[in-house]
Amino acid sequence: MNDFLSPSRVVLAMSGGVDSSVAASLLCRQGFEVIGVFMRHGEESPVACGPGLLPILPAGERLDHKQGCCSAADADDARRVADRLGIPFYALNLRAEFGRIIDYFVDEYSRGRTPNPCVMCNNWLKFGKLFDYADSVGARYVATGHYARLASPLGRCEIGARHRDGDQGKHNDVALYRGLDAQKDQSYVLFGVEPDRLQRMLLPIGGYRKSEIRELAREFGLRVAHKPDSQEICFVTGGKHAEFVAERRRGGETRGEIITTEGNVVGQHDGIEAFTIGQRKGLGVAMGEPYFVVRIDPQSRRVVIGKKEALACWRLTADRLNWLADLPRTPFQCLAQIRYNSPAQSATAHLDPEGCLQVRFDQACYGVAPGQAVVLYDEDRVLGGGWIRAADAG
Repeated sequence: MNDFLSPSRVVLAMSGGVDSSVAASLLCRQGFEVIGVFMRHGEESPVACGPGLLPILPAGERLDHKQGCCSAADADDARRVADRLGIPFYALNLRAEFGRIIDYFVDEYSRGRTPNPCVMCNNWLKFGKLFDYADSVGARYVATGHYARLASPLGRCEIGARHRDGDQGKHNDVALYRGLDAQKDQSYVLFGVEPDRLQRMLLPIGGYRKSEIRELAREFGLRVAHKPDSQEICFVTGGKHAEFVAERRRGGETRGEIITTEGNVVGQHDGIEAFTIGQRKGLGVAMGEPYFVVRIDPQSRRVVIGKKEALACWRLTADRLNWLADLPRTPFQCLAQIRYNSPAQSATAHLDPEGCLQVRFDQACYGVAPGQAVVLYDEDRVLGGGWIRAADAG
């Protein structure tokens, strides 16, 4: 790490939403020198240049962005908040890097897996490329508006003012915890952050509830106080991910049969990219009772559906692991979360001789989808996790 980084300078990812806007306000009030950055992924457009060799988003510029957290309107909202706070604001052109995320998204769905582009965005961009930018402008910290907390595992002292006063800490002095608001907790999507970067991260709103953040936005006079939360993947319009994938996949037929777990053909589908494990709606067949996607076979292009009991999973295997805490060498009890919006389940975990993560649930878990992340917790502390490779009913 650069030894000449300013101990009070922080680069903040500003999306134009209420969370990152309040994060900016809180950091300013805590005495940090905040630099706001908006991550662009749309088409090239004329921009002016400013300090740090990054383009400044001019007032009123309309960028051709998709719906989600990175639209042109979001950029305008972020700029207005920065203007109100009197902080520098830059647009970082990450079109090429977003292309990597889009390729991953398309490839995973084309292979019958369920991707999580938000985790990859955090790994590669928000807590990846933004650290490169922070180094270039002499900022010690990178901050976001995620609902998660950073604290010392010894005494649970929240990280923030301690950093500003120049105590950098060591890697094992900083741990990642769930956000205070259980309904908004985003620690799951941060499991893949490089562990050495925890000491350079700030998460200003993790100790607040969403209702409190909106109230603070009103108190601070921010026009985004009532702005709805983004509900979509930022590069997919209207949630039409199957159409998005079909337009971009590189060759290969993905249409095929819909069959039951008993092997009966009950319909045809237009592409496996339209399905994910655990899906109930939009199957394209009427069975007279609830049926779910149980398995997707990319080789035969078959989508297997069954009743809920066919979804029961007791074990999973994960690879491409990332750990934010030291793990026991023997099997250990933990809480395992298999999707962003799923509750964590009690489980036993261990590393096998090949270095893969083996998780066995105490009770059957439903909707375990290869391609998604499994994140392990010790109560509310994030231990780390990996990407689900296989699920087993046995």
